[in-house]
Amino acid sequence: MERIQKILSRAGVASRRAAEDLIREGRVRLNGKVVEHLGTRADPISDKLTVDGRPAVLNRLRYYLYHKPVGVISSMSDPEGRQSIGQVVRESREHLFPVGRLDYDSSGLVLLTNDGELAQMLTHPKYGVAKVYRVKVRGHMEEKTIDRLASGVRLEDGMTLPAQVTLEARLDKKTRFVMTLHEGRQRQIRRMCEAVGHPVDKLSRVSIGTLKLGRLPPGQKRELHQEEILALWEFTRRSRPESAAPKVKGGRKPASLQRKPPAKPRTGGRRRP
Repeated sequence: MERIQKILSRAGVASRRAAEDLIREGRVRLNGKVVEHLGTRADPISDKLTVDGRPAVLNRLRYYLYHKPVGVISSMSDPEGRQSIGQVVRESREHLFPVGRLDYDSSGLVLLTNDGELAQMLTHPKYGVAKVYRVKVRGHMEEKTIDRLASGVRLEDGMTLPAQVTLEARLDKKTRFVMTLHEGRQRQIRRMCEAVGHPVDKLSRVSIGTLKLGRLPPGQKRELHQEEILALWEFTRRSRPESAAPKVKGGRKPASLQRKPPAKPRTGGRRRP
């Protein structure tokens, strides 16, 4: 028996946190009855789970690397009618969702998957998964300004966490650098650079954890190799903070840490704060 939010996560319906919201909203039913408690458990094989009347079926886990171009919304739909990642997902005819949002004016790596458990580990702040960005800003950025970005910048929603910043080049009226974050606030890098007087001219995410964008052209996607999936799972497990690990008696690992990596898919100069 497993908690319903975990089953929904494994079925690719939503991350665990989002699944909890679905339960609170009364949108989840177990064998025809509305689920009222987050601690409710079910058998993923014999019990019938539905969300908004649609069956939640355990699917084969899929993982795709997508190079989001500038001008695409990192959501499943857009009320303004702009192109969204949802269109890319629908073209693939698979039940996928994006992990790692990027704003409209940014480009780079987005993971498309139906693995809600991995999505939770990659996006929850307590894991602090590293995300690396190549940034070009206006003006020549001085060393003290780079140090300020690395140490943390006070924004309207609080002080940012320390980051790693590596200067790449000072161009004609521009500065290019690589920045590694361990948090994911909305438009964070753009707001940080605005705060230090250097608006962003170009921003691209090049990695999430062990996953690298490489030379994949903008607008294209590819399925992850088995080695990439295993490396990403191992990385997220190592990133798990001790305080977040469930405590169990007798030394036995909790189920969340016993989960095996997914089976092989069937289809073919750094600056520190």
